[in-house]
Amino acid sequence: MNIKGIKTDAEYKEALQRLEIIFDAKLNSEEGDELQVLGALADEYEKLHFPIETPDPSEAAKFRKEQFNQLN
Repeated sequence: MNIKGIKTDAEYKEALQRLEIIFDAKLNSEEGDELQVLGALADEYEKLHFPIETPDPSEAAKFRKEQFNQLN
């Protein structure tokens, strides 16, 4: 296992491709350990480069109301 930090979009995409391959790895296996570490690195990269903003409470309420009205 040769894991390093994810610093670029290309490295991020490569990490996601590898994660797809080892997604069903068994716990306590070499690939299971790789999945855990690589997943954490990808998660950290996403938090830094694709942050999800907390919605404005009034906008969130408005959105939820619109969703509810579409269901009825």
